[in-house]
Amino acid sequence: MKEDKKTNFSIDSVQDLNSSNVWSLSAEQIGTMWEKEREEEDFSIVEEKLLNIIRLAFDVVHFNEDDERESCKYNNLNWVKFHHCKEGKGCVAIRRKTITRITDLSYENVKHISAPVLLDLIDKNFGGGWDSISLALKDIIESGFDISTTQLPASRIHAPGGTLEKKVAQGYDVLEIVKGTWIEAIFAKKKDPVEKLKLEPSYKEYDDEGNPIYEEDEDGDESEDGMDDDEVEDSDDTFYSSYSEEAEVKDEDEEGFPLEDE
Repeated sequence: MKEDKKTNFSIDSVQDLNSSNVWSLSAEQIGTMWEKEREEEDFSIVEEKLLNIIRLAFDVVHFNEDDERESCKYNNLNWVKFHHCKEGKGCVAIRRKTITRITDLSYENVKHISAPVLLDLIDKNFGGGWDSISLALKDIIESGFDISTTQLPASRIHAPGGTLEKKVAQGYDVLEIVKGTWIEAIFAKKKDPVEKLKLEPSYKEYDDEGNPIYEEDEDGDESEDGMDDDEVEDSDDTFYSSYSEEAEVKDEDEEGFPLEDE
């Protein structure tokens, strides 16, 4: 899997890492943020927790930087080195995990590979096609990709205006698996990321007795929920006008029956 070299501007601190966003960062970005923050007073408390998160997406090794032979193993572009926050604990080297088998896919990393990479993994899965993949793995794949399949005779698969041509025009990548005189075509297109809705909290101030404090209008009069005094008065009139006048109540005798008019 190719590493994304683009800067991720949404993550400002290595302490913001979690099981989802760690896949969107490069080893260089993590190393830079780590070295910037490791000397902070409280960093040692979260160091091991952060390393465990990094292990989800990266190979992590510990080595003695003073051992020249050992240190040379990690002097290449695949590895990025940074230090523990405590002296004496040595160095850490990380490199992005490579996804070589379809069983390496997870709900987190499947969103960070391309459709050609996915189809290559499927092709390497013993050539069995889409039906050879377990339901659990299909669910993982379909969480990040739109998938569709078709089986056609080899003589028809590339017919002008056919399914394959239409799918490619719609932006799908295709994998063709030969099955005798037929061909299974697997189409894959990466899903657009879903933007999560953010609920804005309501900030209403209250006095010492728990009563809401309303804003003052330009005349210095308090208004309820942004309405002026006339609107509040009108709303009161509307409320009470919805009720009919109370019916005349007649006197009752001792047993509760209404008394007849004389």
